[in-house]
Amino acid sequence: MIRLADLDDCFEGVIPSVVATCGADGLPNISYLSHVNRVDDDHIALSNQFFGKTAANLRRNPCATILLVDGRTGAQVRVEAIFVRSETEGALFDRVAAQLAASSAQVGMEATMQLRAVDVFRVLSLQATPTQAPVPPADPDARPDLPALADAVAAIDSAPDLGGACEASLDAAMALLGADAAMILMRDHPRDVLMTVLSRGYETGGAGAEVPFGIGAIGIAAATRQVIRVGDLGRVRRLNAAIEASSEQEARSRRIRLPGLGGALSHMAVPLCSGGALAGVLFVEARRRLAFGRAQEAAAMILARLLAAAMRASEQSPAPAAEPPLPATVTGDGGRILRVRHYGYDDSIFIDDAYIIKGVAGRILAFLIGSHLAEGRDVFSNREIRLAASLRLPGYRDNLETRLILLRRRLEEKSAPIRLVSAGRGQIRLVLDGRPELVEETPGEGPA
Repeated sequence: MIRLADLDDCFEGVIPSVVATCGADGLPNISYLSHVNRVDDDHIALSNQFFGKTAANLRRNPCATILLVDGRTGAQVRVEAIFVRSETEGALFDRVAAQLAASSAQVGMEATMQLRAVDVFRVLSLQATPTQAPVPPADPDARPDLPALADAVAAIDSAPDLGGACEASLDAAMALLGADAAMILMRDHPRDVLMTVLSRGYETGGAGAEVPFGIGAIGIAAATRQVIRVGDLGRVRRLNAAIEASSEQEARSRRIRLPGLGGALSHMAVPLCSGGALAGVLFVEARRRLAFGRAQEAAAMILARLLAAAMRASEQSPAPAAEPPLPATVTGDGGRILRVRHYGYDDSIFIDDAYIIKGVAGRILAFLIGSHLAEGRDVFSNREIRLAASLRLPGYRDNLETRLILLRRRLEEKSAPIRLVSAGRGQIRLVLDGRPELVEETPGEGPA
């Protein structure tokens, strides 16, 4: 007894499916399918990009035969189905369109593979075809462990601050979802791009690396608010090829290289949404084909919702009363001069000619250094940073805590002589391995 629920690996788009229809004259027509989606236990949906003859046949004869191929084993299943309707809008259409956009963009066919409609069929029968590989049942061991998911939810919910919630989310992504690498990206509202905040499993951290909306799986997940899964990257172009910058060009281009997992064959991008607002994207990768199925997607959505809610709560909650700051600590060579240059036109920061960060995070770092030089202090509260008029933070609620996490991690990754550390609840300390000299540069291209 074959069920649609047992055939998840047939709906990953790894091996094209085939649909056969018949015209009024009895002449059959066969077309290859880029995407077949399971709607529920009784219906499947076919992506319609080029179905001229198929659509014409279905208008006269709604019966169709679809051949599904298991992307993991090669097993084949013949589906007898009857056409029910075409959808050109709605949740199902949006989900299929986002998935199609992500897969076609990675092979350079986004202009060609435009979704016209989603054709929904009611399944009449399922039959395994004679092949050497049997149709495998759903593997219960491949599904996320529910007690482990409950533990992950508790860890995120009980985290003392947003940084702890992000770390707990990455822990869960690696252990619960079986990812070999994971990253959290935040939405940078003024520019509609995503910026990497934290990552695990990569050779380089990439804090501050940017992904524009609509580019690759991450950008499309953000633009469409849809989960994007790709189960076989062996034949598609990596996201990094479209947006990466080499480390030698980092200072010139002011772009930080997005981390990538060598040998990755599967990835999944999950939007971080809460209260109808997008906060960022959770992205996971694995070196196994078909590593992330529907069960992993469901678990990832739970983690993403909880993390997005934590991000939202960190901005909506009143600022906590600041604890007494930690005792001042002298580090490094106090006589060393730290040359800090701030380019106001894009708020990029260079320390001793090394590019650090730009945008709002760069503006915050310049503010902290400038305040230290003017007032002789090194401890700052999140509240005063948020209220500082000179920072020109966005008028709507912007996730300052996430930006501070990003900035702290970027300084650590660069082994910079300037760092940020916690100085108690609701406070950060500026740690300097020398005496900074802050220069406000006039608009220009900056260091070569």
